[in-house]
Amino acid sequence: MAMTSPTTATAVNSVLRVPPASPAAAAAHFGASLAFHADVSDVASALAAGGDPGFVVVDSRSTASWDQGHVPGAVHLPTALIPEQAAALLDPAVPVVTYCWGPGCNGAARAALALAQLGYQVKEMLGGFEYWAREGFAFETWEGGEQRAADPLTAPVDDADCGC
Repeated sequence: MAMTSPTTATAVNSVLRVPPASPAAAAAHFGASLAFHADVSDVASALAAGGDPGFVVVDSRSTASWDQGHVPGAVHLPTALIPEQAAALLDPAVPVVTYCWGPGCNGAARAALALAQLGYQVKEMLGGFEYWAREGFAFETWEGGEQRAADPLTAPVDDADCGC
């Protein structure tokens, strides 16, 4: 079996064409990423634990979207209304976790930016409402509560913990 040198492998391998960052740079990057993002499962776990989770969840979508389904206990604050309504709805001392539809939507990032510009500590919930529902967590609609089975492509079906 012929061995290829690292130089030859990286020249033809699109994964390693740009070499990985140094461990120190990777630690800084991924540490910063976790400061800006929260996982759907982690948010659900913190909310289910009872008591004060130490943050508030904000749904930044339209009223029609909110009515279709939202995280129980979330505050409805569409992105366009953040500048005029955030102070009345949110305590500036409490961190905020924003979400929108899903990974194909940047509405949660826009809401997080608007809140950060007003002085709020904020994280974006990765996956948004789509992954909340797909992972099998209960949600509320204008008709009441709903819950769907976990999608085996996004969450473990027979275990509450994915192990990550």
